[in-house]
Amino acid sequence: MANNEVQYTEDNIRSLDWKEHIRIRPGMYIGKLGDGSSADDGIYVLVKEVVDNSIDEFVMGNGKKIDISIQNELVEIRDYGRGIPLGKVKDVVSKMNTGGKYDSRAFKKSVGLNGVGTKAVNALSLDFSVESIRDGELKKVSFTRGDVVKDFPLEKTTQTNGTKVLFSPDKEIFKKYKFRDNYLEKMFWNYCYLNRGLAINYNGNRFISKNGLRDLLEANMDGSPLYPIVHLEGNDIEVAFTHSRGYGEDYSSFVNGQHTTQGGTHQSAFREAVAKVIKDFFNKYEPVDIRQGIVAAVSIKVIEPVFESQTKTKLGSTEIEPNGQSVRAFVMDFLKEKLDNFLHKNPDVVQQMENKIKQSEKERKELSGIRKLARERAKKVSLHNKKLRDCKIHFSDFKNERRKETSIFITEGDSASGSITKCRDVKTQAVFSLRGKPLNSFGLTKKVVYENEEFNLIQAALNIEEDMENLRYNKIIIATDADVDGMHIRLLLLTFFLRFFPDLVKKNHVFILQTPLFRVRNKKETHYCYSDDEKESALKKLGKNPEITRFKGLGEISPDEFKHFIGDDMRLEPVILTKDKSIEEILEFYMGKNTPDRQGFIIDNLKVEEDYFEEEKELT
Repeated sequence: MANNEVQYTEDNIRSLDWKEHIRIRPGMYIGKLGDGSSADDGIYVLVKEVVDNSIDEFVMGNGKKIDISIQNELVEIRDYGRGIPLGKVKDVVSKMNTGGKYDSRAFKKSVGLNGVGTKAVNALSLDFSVESIRDGELKKVSFTRGDVVKDFPLEKTTQTNGTKVLFSPDKEIFKKYKFRDNYLEKMFWNYCYLNRGLAINYNGNRFISKNGLRDLLEANMDGSPLYPIVHLEGNDIEVAFTHSRGYGEDYSSFVNGQHTTQGGTHQSAFREAVAKVIKDFFNKYEPVDIRQGIVAAVSIKVIEPVFESQTKTKLGSTEIEPNGQSVRAFVMDFLKEKLDNFLHKNPDVVQQMENKIKQSEKERKELSGIRKLARERAKKVSLHNKKLRDCKIHFSDFKNERRKETSIFITEGDSASGSITKCRDVKTQAVFSLRGKPLNSFGLTKKVVYENEEFNLIQAALNIEEDMENLRYNKIIIATDADVDGMHIRLLLLTFFLRFFPDLVKKNHVFILQTPLFRVRNKKETHYCYSDDEKESALKKLGKNPEITRFKGLGEISPDEFKHFIGDDMRLEPVILTKDKSIEEILEFYMGKNTPDRQGFIIDNLKVEEDYFEEEKELT
């Protein structure tokens, strides 16, 4: 028996060089890899890591614009700061723990603090080059996968000072990916909102902000605010908030210009403080009613911030600076003074705010009895609920490294859910089976979430009744047939999410599963085709008389085949809200009464039976 044991000797110990470690463990440096369908996928982190350095230059008063170009797979970022010291250009992008930001005198409250960012970009790029221009001299170094290709000699130049970085993500690491303008533009806008006066030029479009976080809320809000945006500023802190007509709480938070998508201590402090100050002002109302429908943004500056991961999406710091005031006290003291003064000086805003709080209070009390019955029903059903096949790992398991892989497939009927259930990854993939077409919830109140059994069970499955932080799955995947009925079910589900849980869409948790329309094969090869173009390409490749199968529904795809469509190569289309229309306008168009405009849209876009809807128009 002992002979079969794995030997553990000196030969088992390896020391990786800097680029090997990054390439073998990219998740430690850039989070998940992804394919570009999620805002936090690795390709966007690569862009962010380079731009962060340019932003730090701007913050230090150097360079007022950044030029960014992304064409196909090549990213080019040019700033007009001081430029990297010419003798250290190679080291800064290829030697770990090398950078100018360890000296906190030079970069007191910067984003990139650890000297890792650009090294990770370099190691994970097929091609990477950096140019530094300083005082009439240019230094350039080019790399491939972190290895130096050419260290160019110094040359004279008439170019303006600054740094230029070019890179293309390595397809060995990032298999199939696509840069999506929606995510990139949101990132660039956030940089500008947080750095007033900074201009970012991206692929011919210009981004610049005059009013900081107020501009952010105006741009990102769904519909009109109930009252003018409250915009308060102080030393190292800026907040903006208002209330909307919708449900839930919507926060955007930032630390040193870094978008903390998962919040952290500063967001929690703001959430607590804004409710306390307003409650103390009125001397009544519950925090839950005060915060219902709030839309807010908060930005703070912290010396030597501590984040919970290299990707810096959640602030862990409890203090504003080492051995200094707590983040909680800092935010609370600021709002106690600034917000309380504002409320005393703006009675019109106070009146509109109170009307919203009263409305939320009334609705909460009306729902309390219904909620209790619904919870009891959901608890009873969940013990033997055949509609939900849960997975073992959940998004709320914060210590599990696979939490971001978690997903739930919402399917129509048992046949589709059966195929997915048989071939899913039981650790990270759950399945929820709909009984039929869900209720059209357009124009209904939240009572329907508790009175309608199916909606209540979906809410219970996702675990989002109390707080988005308890969300059980990172990706909510709508898996319906690619026909007219499937399209309708998609719209009904999206109506439900957008009406009552808009944050799920806004935070990029909702996706449409793309499944193949055709299978084209001969005795040697099989091709799955997602469009007519792909089918024609497969036919040409396979030559004479291949077998063509058309999948009319997900239930027709066997589990053995389905496993390929929900695995590593799964095609997901993110549900993205565009800025040009509010949620209410979108839902009114799709799910309201049959107006002439809607009828015209249906006639123009309806295909004959053998074709499928390939676009989700406004909603995807």
